[in-house]
Amino acid sequence: MNQLAEEIRKFIEEALPSPEAEPRPELAQYAELLRDYPSRGGKMLRGRLVILTARAYGDDSAALPVAAALELFQNWVLIHDDIEDDSEERRGRPALHRLYPPSLALNAGDALHAAMWRVLVEAGARRKVMAEFAQLIEVTASGQHLDLAWVAGGRFDLTPDDYLEMAERKAAYYTGVAPLRLGALAAGRLPHPAFATAGLELGVAFQIIDDVLNLEGDPGAYGKEIAGDLWEGKRTLILIDYLGSAPAPERARAEEILRKPRAAKEADEVAWLHERILESGAVARARELAGRKAAGALAELEEAFATLPDRQAAAEALDLLRKLVERQS
Repeated sequence: MNQLAEEIRKFIEEALPSPEAEPRPELAQYAELLRDYPSRGGKMLRGRLVILTARAYGDDSAALPVAAALELFQNWVLIHDDIEDDSEERRGRPALHRLYPPSLALNAGDALHAAMWRVLVEAGARRKVMAEFAQLIEVTASGQHLDLAWVAGGRFDLTPDDYLEMAERKAAYYTGVAPLRLGALAAGRLPHPAFATAGLELGVAFQIIDDVLNLEGDPGAYGKEIAGDLWEGKRTLILIDYLGSAPAPERARAEEILRKPRAAKEADEVAWLHERILESGAVARARELAGRKAAGALAELEEAFATLPDRQAAAEALDLLRKLVERQS
């Protein structure tokens, strides 16, 4: 598994400009920005799933560039996401727009987006692979819009179903569906129908666990700011659950805090809200729901992978899918 991650990482490094090769200091800085997020030690889970799925179908000869392109997608989307959310940290370090002017960080994200398409074109990726990338970008962008629009619009009338739709679009498709479908397509095969249905459920479980870790995770292992969702006012499943059961005066105070932009929030009031959410039981209920979704999805995916020719690769892909929702490497 680590070897696969290294192969993807090396491919990405070779696809991006080198600071040492640039003739101007400004262009050396440009190259450094493009390499920043990819160099932060991501686990390459999605890229590894692409290769293992293609291998399970019997042909991973065209999978490496597709895997690298998916990881480039992840990195440029995270740069943009961090700017849009005004996030503090990413993978244990300050977000890129905290290290450089936001305009430069945004430009770096645009450049990584272009590099993603270039990698696919230069590799001669199949048309269906290209179409899948367009699909995953459009789906992810629509989910990101929901997430941002709810905060911008001050929405607190949301239901768990609203959250689940947003999570399916924003995170679940590119985490649970796209890697499996791209692996099949890279092998020149039609993706199993379960990759769409069970992959979506697994991706939602992954996102719910991410929301859980944001509130009660180990800061060192999580890699992002603890309680960052509260500072950013994110309408998570946990928050929706908490607000739905909170006494009216407490809910009113929570909404007042959440309406404030990040810069206007006080640390003690965010700490109060954090404590109240943890005490409400909403985190435990979210974790339980994620567990149920993950168990059902994994059972369905086990059946799908059982039909594929390379049983060893299929077993490795399933193991990685389990680790994905368990947040292991």
